[in-house]
Amino acid sequence: MESLIAAVRAQDEAARFLAWPGDFELDRSDHGEEVHLASGAALEGFAGDGSGGTYFFCGEGGEERPVLYADSEGGAALIAVGLPELLRLLLLVAPWWRDCREFTAEESRDLAAEYVDDMPDLVARRDRAAKALGLTLPSAAEALERLREVAVGRREEFVLVLTSEGHPYEPLFGP
Repeated sequence: MESLIAAVRAQDEAARFLAWPGDFELDRSDHGEEVHLASGAALEGFAGDGSGGTYFFCGEGGEERPVLYADSEGGAALIAVGLPELLRLLLLVAPWWRDCREFTAEESRDLAAEYVDDMPDLVARRDRAAKALGLTLPSAAEALERLREVAVGRREEFVLVLTSEGHPYEPLFGP
């Protein structure tokens, strides 16, 4: 199976969609401060966003590893299990995931409407990006339910620590 990272790099339209509205860029993998997982598991930055946030693979292996997101304000959460899930659920279906604090379909619909106002061809572009990457897409409600399951349900397993201070990052999402 081809690397999904290589596929994103090779598919310009998909990479552009992931960059915006997904706010996901493979060329931004440096978090800017030293961090580690409290468990001692490996941590590898592989992408970032425009506000200084970083996507990390956790543990050993390839693109199937759990994905942790850390923002630049000291918040972090496990958000997907594997790169395919990250791209399918959050970046393609619900690029507004950071603002979905309640994980509800209504909240997602309201945010989606704002994005569509700014980008009327959002759904068509998303569908072309997904097809180019060979990904099938769930509904926004399914994506947010999975985010809740992973981010809240597995919180204790993936605690990110600011190495210089020894302080853990705050959870991105509430209970």
